[in-house]
Amino acid sequence: MKFSHPEYTGKVRGVFLKPETPGERGLPKHAQTEVFVTYMGVQNDFNRYRHEKKNDNPHQAILVMPYEWIERLREFGWPVEPGHLGENICIDDIPARAFRKGSHLYFHEAHLELTKPAKPCNNLSVLPYVGHERVREFIRILYGYRGWYARVLHEGRIVAGEQVTLR
Repeated sequence: MKFSHPEYTGKVRGVFLKPETPGERGLPKHAQTEVFVTYMGVQNDFNRYRHEKKNDNPHQAILVMPYEWIERLREFGWPVEPGHLGENICIDDIPARAFRKGSHLYFHEAHLELTKPAKPCNNLSVLPYVGHERVREFIRILYGYRGWYARVLHEGRIVAGEQVTLR
């Protein structure tokens, strides 16, 4: 008997990137109408941590965030917006509990596999509502709500508003 994951359908709430800017971190990311994902990540996006500390690990090529977690962080009083936490893709209408290691995301062109949950880091202090004074508090709240890393199994374009299936 073959085990199969339940299937969920949602939509891409937003896609985000930040080009390399000398002296800056890779967040917050800026909203785009579409992005192109390669095996190394979102084209024209730069993540200093992934590049310098993780040697551009393809298993951490993309950061995916369920929109439900952004809503939860807002309930905790943090004015988080999609793209603020460094995510490249924000997904709506799929429950956060459905995201797990090994799940696949199917977009019109691209195909991703979730590899591991992302951990919060001190780089989040660059967000104006966090700063160095509140970064430890923010990191404590953020554990379990930072999103998922994914590797790219099939390169392609991802468009804000398009349908996505998680299995």
